[in-house]
Amino acid sequence: MTDVTLGVKVDVDTLRGYLEGVPALLDLFRKRGIRASFFFSMGPDNSGKAIRRIFRRGFLAKMLRTKAPSTYGLKTLLYGTLLPAPQIVPANPDILRRAVDEGHDCGVHCWDHVKWQDCLPRLPEDEIRRDFAKAMDLFESVTGRRAKACAAPGWQTTPTSFSVQDEFGLDYASDVRKGRHPFYPKAGGRSFKTLQLPTTLPTLDEAYGSMPEADLPEFFAGQTQPGFNLLTIHAEMEGLGQRTLFERILEAFSGKNAVFSALDRIASRCGKSLVPVCGVATGRLEGRAGTLTIQTTACEEEQR
Repeated sequence: MTDVTLGVKVDVDTLRGYLEGVPALLDLFRKRGIRASFFFSMGPDNSGKAIRRIFRRGFLAKMLRTKAPSTYGLKTLLYGTLLPAPQIVPANPDILRRAVDEGHDCGVHCWDHVKWQDCLPRLPEDEIRRDFAKAMDLFESVTGRRAKACAAPGWQTTPTSFSVQDEFGLDYASDVRKGRHPFYPKAGGRSFKTLQLPTTLPTLDEAYGSMPEADLPEFFAGQTQPGFNLLTIHAEMEGLGQRTLFERILEAFSGKNAVFSALDRIASRCGKSLVPVCGVATGRLEGRAGTLTIQTTACEEEQR
């Protein structure tokens, strides 16, 4: 039987996800012996400003389908609008330290999740660099080590963000959807040097409500392919209201003999001479509002 490697990536978007969801996931991963990759939104929780997405195709339907008010909590949905935006990691730095101390692969998601996800194409390069540096510096201040990986909020990228990312000497990034295999990205006629580990599987918030809940574990397990697979979860969903369902999904993956892995281990096995350069494009995925960055089939044969 061909091995199924399943990278487990946790995006931490909000204060509630950080304070409540991350500790719950750490407990779950310890119980199941899973080493995962966590990506932390380091600065303000401006989740309330995401209301601007209501005009995007599919956003309201997704909010209702995933029971967003109970998933995120009413306070979260008001942060940055009717309530001040709280700082996420500074609220309790020990949670980030715990994830590092327990041996998980930890990196930076962003400084301000909503700002990056909703405004990236309009942000000047200096502002992107400044916000990324603030997140990296706070991560180092809290953990005593430099972050070696990042993951773009909402899988939003631009050639400028790839260029800024390259300046920080990261081991890898995970910014892209509709993935098939690790690659080096090419965008805007330029190739970039930070290895991409793309998400290959649907996310729970995309599938939830589209089928009976009892069918979701086998649905996810059935999406795996031989070799490289990557699952992105969210501390706010799998770490809180859907934690029991997520544990059943993990059991279904185990039933397919999936080998769980943190992303740094996958990246370390990618020899540069074996990794292609692939294009990225803006696309849509079923169950997700708006557009995001996807891996294309346009991959160069020449090796790096």
